[in-house]
Amino acid sequence: MKKSASGSENLTAAFLQCSSLIATGATQTEAIKTDRQQVEKEIQIHTGKKCCLECGKQFTQKCDLNKHMKIHTGEKPYCCHDCGKSFSTRSSLHNHRVIHTGQKPHCCPECGKSFSHIGNLQRHRTIHTGEKPHCCSECGKSFSTSGNLQRHRSIHEGNKPHCCPECGKSFSQRYSLKRHRRIHTGEKPYCCQDCGKQFSDKRTFKKHTQMHTGEKL
Repeated sequence: MKKSASGSENLTAAFLQCSSLIATGATQTEAIKTDRQQVEKEIQIHTGKKCCLECGKQFTQKCDLNKHMKIHTGEKPYCCHDCGKSFSTRSSLHNHRVIHTGQKPHCCPECGKSFSHIGNLQRHRTIHTGEKPHCCSECGKSFSTSGNLQRHRSIHEGNKPHCCPECGKSFSQRYSLKRHRRIHTGEKPYCCQDCGKQFSDKRTFKKHTQMHTGEKL
């Protein structure tokens, strides 16, 4: 019994010693990491290099680095007084505020349509310019927006996340499901101004109107 107790004591001592070494090693690792970060900060001060210590991304302006660092810290100091939503930058809060004010300062010079954000105006202007900078690597088809390209890509990937609740048929794109559902609802939103005939599908409607205008099909 004494021998067994002595063995247990030895094992306990060995475990405590091992734990102490692990803790010391972890502490030393943290210390080395802290020292390395401090050295990197000193290098940045002297060389003027502005680099994120978390991901390595570099910036020309310190203010840009400070804004970027909020991504890693999760800091969101700018709060909307109307809905309480918080943002990491003042500009993001300013862009959000137009939702509450209804302000649409960005106007299309071609048709006069106004937008709350300049990005929305830029996407809209591609309608007038015909610009389609987003190209599908699979088939070469081009699109005016990245969102349209992403929706198109689902055709190649075989994804069909949009399911009809009536018959269970699935579609790769939301508008395809919307068009299909008119079979069940009987909706015909496209009406010919010449003869009054109605259509559920835009393509069929367009072909029909070409009969009246004399355009080639």
